Amino acid sequence: MKFSKKLAVLAAAGLALMGTAACSNGNSSSSSSKIPSKITKKTTVVFWHYMAGSTLQKLTKEFEKKNPNITVKLERQGTYIDLQAKINSTLQSPNNLPTITQAYPGWLWNAAKNKMLVNLTPYINNKNVGWGSAKASDIRSELLKGAQIQGTQYGIPFNKSIETLTYNKDMFKKYGIKKVPTTMAELKSVSETIYKKSHHKVVGAGFDWLPNYYVLGMKNAGVDFSSKINFSGSTSKSVINYYADGIKKGYFRVAGSAQYLSGPFANEKVAMFIGTSAGEGLVKQSVGKKFTYDVAARPGKYSIQQGTDIYMFNHATAEQKAAAFKYIKFLVSKSSQLKLANATGYIPVNNSVINSAAYKSNTSLKLPAKLSTVMKHLYSLPVEKNSDAAYTQLNSIMQTILSAAQKHQNVNNAINEGKQKFDAAWKQ
Repeated sequence: MKFSKKLAVLAAAGLALMGTAACSNGNSSSSSSKIPSKITKKTTVVFWHYMAGSTLQKLTKEFEKKNPNITVKLERQGTYIDLQAKINSTLQSPNNLPTITQAYPGWLWNAAKNKMLVNLTPYINNKNVGWGSAKASDIRSELLKGAQIQGTQYGIPFNKSIETLTYNKDMFKKYGIKKVPTTMAELKSVSETIYKKSHHKVVGAGFDWLPNYYVLGMKNAGVDFSSKINFSGSTSKSVINYYADGIKKGYFRVAGSAQYLSGPFANEKVAMFIGTSAGEGLVKQSVGKKFTYDVAARPGKYSIQQGTDIYMFNHATAEQKAAAFKYIKFLVSKSSQLKLANATGYIPVNNSVINSAAYKSNTSLKLPAKLSTVMKHLYSLPVEKNSDAAYTQLNSIMQTILSAAQKHQNVNNAINEGKQKFDAAWKQ
């Protein structure tokens, strides 16, 4: 998904959920002793997803062949925005929910509060359908923690990505740039240099997803994303003005109508950009043989982990839950994650694949050989009440502020107006 794809503020973010109906079969996941050790009768698992392409279908057929008593019914909901809307509208009728779904944890805050989700820890610790322990799963700990909601392991990481810096190696050489930026100060300096030496024909850099820019800017300044953030405070203004100043002076840009900077990058209008690692395949295709590109770690200490996890709903029968978890376990196995990563550009969720020769030797993309070094410090967006709505609202807020900067209008006024919208999103 992405790292990163554009989200939209959805009116259903604050749904009032039906708590009593949500608790049907809730006790079936309370202890591992009640989890069926085998699936002895025909069982159907319904999986809501937004995965395009054929990889998920191929993996599912492989799973069904190995587990003849289990049928997985894949139901694609369009884009991930469509999926979120479908989940939100269906939460009011819990029995119409699927067995499992792809989702960001922030989407399911209310569902967790109303006991509509299955705590997956007993399944993880069950040796028959799970691994026996979280450590035995080999899933990277930061990703596993990122799939929790208030400390409960409701999700299992599936299709994940991080943000990386994609840059034009030929352009770096042309303008005498000898070092790839590793800090935000270096990113600004290199961007200014390229903009000046190109006689203002090439913008230095930009950021694809503005909420990530703000969240990581604050995190690198020591502030976690929460309702306690003072959007018009000095730290916040410093983060915002770093980008706004670059926009005003011309050496930074936003994606604008292009939506993603991979297009302007391929057309040599921007020398580098920060965006999702899952988009490298598109970058490679767009660049072709025009120039040589490369990827590096996102400047700054932290990078954000993106992409969705798989969550299970409580209305399912005990057999469906066990069958669904066996399917989840298969999807995050070493074999499946290697196939998914090589086919889509998502990063593997398990350490054995990240460090494997089979993954690192994938020369069709730049990231595999470098992944273990560019994801040293992963940050997961904290999941709180309305955190998803506030995070999503940041996109329009930042766009408005940066538009003011581009037009040489009063940025401080735009920040103050943005504070009102940001605070309201947390309280909706």
